[in-house]
Amino acid sequence: MPTARLAVRASPGSKRDAIAAVVEGVVRVRVAAPAERGRANEALVGLLAGCLGVSLRAVTIVRGAASRQKVVEVEGLSTEQALALLSAQAGTARLL
Repeated sequence: MPTARLAVRASPGSKRDAIAAVVEGVVRVRVAAPAERGRANEALVGLLAGCLGVSLRAVTIVRGAASRQKVVEVEGLSTEQALALLSAQAGTARLL
């Protein structure tokens, strides 16, 4: 089973959850949840899982849980597949 490894730049406290852009292999994500008690990380995982069509369990933050710069693994997709899916959805917002 392939596993995607994605570089993610998160911006907590935004108006809504959205994939902002994919620039040079870095996924820029906005989440409405504040960066406290892991809420922004939970929102990030939920957004990525929903956009990629995988379960919440398939998405794991492997590095940078307390940072805006993160490395996320997604089981069931290759890195190229994940980046293509996220690029296609960049700029589209998801309401809570």
